[in-house]
Order: sequence, then structure tokens, then C-alpha cells
Amino acid sequence: MPPHCDTLDGPVVVAARKALEMEDVKIVLPFAPKAAEGEIRQAFERTLKARELGKEAKEVADLWFFETVVRLHRAGESAPYTGLKPAGLDWGPVLPRADRAIEKGRPDEVVEFMTHALEHSIRTKFEQAMDLKSYRKGDVDAARAYTSAMLGFELFTHHLYASIVGDGGHRAEAEGGERHEH
Repeated sequence: MPPHCDTLDGPVVVAARKALEMEDVKIVLPFAPKAAEGEIRQAFERTLKARELGKEAKEVADLWFFETVVRLHRAGESAPYTGLKPAGLDWGPVLPRADRAIEKGRPDEVVEFMTHALEHSIRTKFEQAMDLKSYRKGDVDAARAYTSAMLGFELFTHHLYASIVGDGGHRAEAEGGERHEH
């Protein structure tokens, strides 16, 4: 998964920054499970106090608060915390489109992009299997290559369908459902 929730310009840190600016911890609480709320509130209060001690203290305290919130967010997904990543990393082609869709209130751009990507991927995997289907009888290596491509196509479509109709996502993860990587 491309960087996102653990970057300095990702949604968790953006919410944490806004919470500090507005002095309202409730802005960032939705990004972590309810069980983490006490730790976040405590870190928030300590950060606000430390911010009063000067520019350097503010920078250190803010970074500590961001790390705390991202760590607890990741724990809520049963995912490891591997530190904050820098801002400006490539999030891939889908997340920026998804962000714009949320901003605009319309999923059209994501639907169109994903539809094209899906069709291309399915057709490519299918064509690879079909190209290998007409192998010489008794050629085990060629049969193995075809079988691998054929099963790869079938499993890809099966897992893709399961992902599409499954509950997945952050809500399910926070409730103990499927896990994803950032």
C-alpha cells in the first residue's frame, strides 16, 4: 500500500495539526479506536503545555503528538507502527483521486479510473493465460506455465470480487475485521 496514514501530510497528521491549532482534541479522536482515546487526550494536553515553552519545544511536542496518534491509529488496524514518513511521498494514482472524490462529493473520477484499471488488468491476465493455452501435449513446462497463468487469472478475479463485495476498510479493521497495509 502506498504511504498515506503515516505520512506527515496524510489524513491522521493533518487532523492532529488541526486539533492542535484549534485546541480541540475531538478533531483527531476519530482516527484512532475508542480504546486509545485516553492516551490521545493525555498526549494532547501534554503537547499543549509543551507548546507554550517556545518554538523548539513546540516542534518537538507536535512531532511527538503526531507519532502518538499515528501509532495508535495503526494499532487500531492491527498494523505495525514504523515511524512517520515525510510529506510529499507518492501515494499512487488512486488515493489522490479518492481524496478529490470526497472533496467534490462525487465518485465519478475514481469509478472511471478504477474501471479502466480493472478492465486492463483482467484482460491482460486473461490474454496471458490464453497465449499459453495451446501448448504441445506432453510439454510439462508449457503446461505448468499455462496452469500457473490460468489459476493466476482465476484467483485474481476471485480475490478481486471478494475484496469488492467484502466489508474491509477502516471501519471493519477498527472493529477487528480485515487488516490492510499502509
